[in-house]
Amino acid sequence: MQLFFHSEIREGDREVVFSRDESRHIVKVLRKMEGDKLHLTNGKGWLFETEIIAADVNKCTARIIHAEKEPAPPYRVHLAVAPTKMNDRYEWFLEKATEIGIQEITPVICDNSERKIVKINRFERVIQSALKQSLHTHFPILNEPVALNDFLKAEFEGQKFIAHCEEDQPRMLLSKSVHINSDVTILIGPEGDFSPQEIKTALENGWKPVSLGNSRLRTETAAIVACHTVALINEEE
Repeated sequence: MQLFFHSEIREGDREVVFSRDESRHIVKVLRKMEGDKLHLTNGKGWLFETEIIAADVNKCTARIIHAEKEPAPPYRVHLAVAPTKMNDRYEWFLEKATEIGIQEITPVICDNSERKIVKINRFERVIQSALKQSLHTHFPILNEPVALNDFLKAEFEGQKFIAHCEEDQPRMLLSKSVHINSDVTILIGPEGDFSPQEIKTALENGWKPVSLGNSRLRTETAAIVACHTVALINEEE
């Protein structure tokens, strides 16, 4: 099945009109014609089956013939990840985390962050592409960048973890700390890790220190390991 994304579709809609770029892709590249079926999602859990009624290269139109809402998983993974120095590494993280099934992402600006400006619109396009490829119907929330100190003091449901690399501080493995069917927020630091003061502030605000294993991981790799760890623990139950 090939999945298309259209954020404006709503339950009860009877037809959908694609943008010019998407219409060109459907008609010119995929060579779809009237009567062909397309599957769409609006990123809010809905899966729509449609039938093309006008294979117009500029304004492809389809009739919705079936709509079904897929339930969200009983747990939520929120990763707060510092932007990487190389932008493509962060985009790789966004792509893979979306494929695994993350629910929320927040770029956090830390003391050691080498990149402090991110392109949210570009990130959203990466997520959209990964959503379609992985056949997910729930579009992850992508928040605006926030200073880590402000993020640390915010209120969150469920468990809160900070994955840092300070070896002189006690840390439990994330895989041994996560509760099943629980909301989980995990902090992943930049190249150079969190500063000692940031770690201290996190602990003072109820964040629990965790380890992702014996290897020293890049920021984007650590984020994927954390995301997959939570997903795998929940899938095993």
